[in-house]
Amino acid sequence: MKKLILMCAVVLGFVLNASAQDNQKPEFKFNEEKHDFGKIPQGTPVTTVFTFVNVGVDPLILTEVKPTCGCTIADYTKTPVKQGATGKITITYNAAVAAPFNKTIVVTSNAKTPQKYLNIIGEVVAKAAAPSTR
Repeated sequence: MKKLILMCAVVLGFVLNASAQDNQKPEFKFNEEKHDFGKIPQGTPVTTVFTFVNVGVDPLILTEVKPTCGCTIADYTKTPVKQGATGKITITYNAAVAAPFNKTIVVTSNAKTPQKYLNIIGEVVAKAAAPSTR
């Protein structure tokens, strides 16, 4: 009987310890997770900044910020973001092709949610042709 009680106590201790550690993990709180550029002129790159706060306890470390296409460039905070501190992810979209777009950026980190998805949307409109001078 004592062994059974001891075994239950050990298992309960592991469960409580695991949940307590999970509460220590860093976590994102973004100002926005989707940015709409609206209509933008063809050939003009556009940039937005996704700002986030680490609402967890442990420092938040971004290990990779990867756009899903070559037309998008990402730059991000590369130092650990302490509890309550702010970090940023800067996204630049090359508006080369006239068409609507919806691009995803995959953010990988040590957060409670290890992968986060950010989106940029909009429509690239062709520049008006210059009038011919005849």
